[in-house]
Amino acid sequence: MESWLSIISDVGFPVVVTLYLLHRIEGKLDTLNTSILAMAEQLRRS
Repeated sequence: MESWLSIISDVGFPVVVTLYLLHRIEGKLDTLNTSILAMAEQLRRS
């Protein structure tokens, strides 16, 4: 039982930070993707 608590305490923090950063980046990637698609559409019209 103590080994599990040690593993969770050692690995838990990096996992939480990674998930938080991935969640924040996801929105920015969606915005970037939308912008790139809009730019491509404008270039096709020109």
